[in-house]
Amino acid sequence: MPYQVEVKYAPPQTIAVLRRLAKQSELSRVAPDGCGKVWNFLRAAGFAGGRHVAVYLDCAINLEVGAEVMAPFVGDGDVFCSATPVGIVATTSHIGPYHRLNEAHQAIRDWSVGSGRQFAGTSWEIYGHWTDDPTQLRTDVIYLLTA
Repeated sequence: MPYQVEVKYAPPQTIAVLRRLAKQSELSRVAPDGCGKVWNFLRAAGFAGGRHVAVYLDCAINLEVGAEVMAPFVGDGDVFCSATPVGIVATTSHIGPYHRLNEAHQAIRDWSVGSGRQFAGTSWEIYGHWTDDPTQLRTDVIYLLTA
């Protein structure tokens, strides 16, 4: 799939998350499990949630995984209030199954080399609303850029 990389300002988005440490091979289990636990918290607390989000804080894959929320809140110890990073980002959209998300990440890394822009170390994915057709799944892949 051809990827169009866009540079833009990303405002903060309040998110309800769990913090996890995962190996690359564990992400396909850790991210959905974390999102499910966050959704259970949101339902029990009576909060409306938005799209699922995974924020990768570093190369060791410390991550925050959960869902968008409309306003800050007090967590329960496991689930806490956080926000996506703020700043200038490089972003692209992946349409298709999750196991091919690496292609969108690679497109942004290739763009970085060609443009001379540097990453600030944090990236995140925002997962579109679920569909049973994996060829129609949308995931926005975002990398924070240095100033």
